Amino acid sequence: MIATPEPDHDRKTELMAIDQSKSGIKGLVDAGLAKLPRVFVHDHLNLNIKSGPAPDNVKVPVIDFAGVNTDSTRRAMIIDEVRNACMKWGFFQIVNHGIPVTTLEEMIDGIRRFHEQEPEAKEKLYSRDESKKVTFNTKIDMSQTMAAYWRDTLTCVMAPNPPDTQELPETCRDIMLDYTNNVMNLGTKVFELISEALGLNPNHLKDIGCTEGLYVMGHYSPACPEPELTMGTGIHTDSGFLTVLLQDQIGGLQVLHDNQWIDVTPIPGALIINLGDLLQLISNDKFISVYHRVVARNIGPRISIASFFRTYIQPQNALRMYGPIKELLSENNPPIYKETNVVDYFKFKHLKGVEGTSALAHFKIC
Repeated sequence: MIATPEPDHDRKTELMAIDQSKSGIKGLVDAGLAKLPRVFVHDHLNLNIKSGPAPDNVKVPVIDFAGVNTDSTRRAMIIDEVRNACMKWGFFQIVNHGIPVTTLEEMIDGIRRFHEQEPEAKEKLYSRDESKKVTFNTKIDMSQTMAAYWRDTLTCVMAPNPPDTQELPETCRDIMLDYTNNVMNLGTKVFELISEALGLNPNHLKDIGCTEGLYVMGHYSPACPEPELTMGTGIHTDSGFLTVLLQDQIGGLQVLHDNQWIDVTPIPGALIINLGDLLQLISNDKFISVYHRVVARNIGPRISIASFFRTYIQPQNALRMYGPIKELLSENNPPIYKETNVVDYFKFKHLKGVEGTSALAHFKIC
């Protein structure tokens, strides 16, 4: 999905104008945008891969968590469902997960309020400084030729060292704290189930640090005037251990499964779980991290909140090495990957470029 340069297209000037406005894509739309700026046009959208609704028997798994902590028989069934989803899809939706529907709705409303407030109220947070814990910006890359994504994003680093409460936007401060506290608790539960699905002690993944860090991105994608030309998010795999995604009812998220893009149909009250590269690495390919993307729509805004369990932001994590879990290895199942630390992994993935590529191959044992 690399945009082909045009003789009359000054990409850098166009990007700088968008960036310096500090009002994001919503600012462009509010100004009456009728035609997509060239920097958002994706010339190669993998049209050779089928896209859209799957056959009735091919759907992203939906797992009901009811009884997971109270019924041992039901818990065993849920672990089996989690195992199958992690092995075959890398994605699943969960219902009856314990987070109130009102909390989910309020979180979506909070992200909407932030993005729809007056531009002046958001400008102070507009930044590309990744050392800041709370930022707002548009997904554009000033240094590469990749096309920009049709979305604005509020990013908050919520764990292990959250920002001061006053650093969070007032429009969504309270619900951000409530929602992310719920997600941290849910993430611990999901990691327990994945640990058991791997045949490990329930606390294994927690004990090696998989639940420590939470990085939250609140995306806002206005209705796009030419959705067939761009993407809300390009083809990628997530880098960390696990992602919890809350999406509204507009849809647009697709997962690559058996060489077909499958719609992840919104379910009221559900949350989406997908595995990241580092979980595939430590599970020695037993569980998979898969390509996914978000298509642009001519309706909107589309709002989604992605909560990433990943810990690379802290420099001290350079000392923590991750490789295939030793309890999973045997003579018949030797390690596939070299050990790496999360800092080196993310540096390599960033240099390689995240769109349409996986960094995992680089860490395979030859």
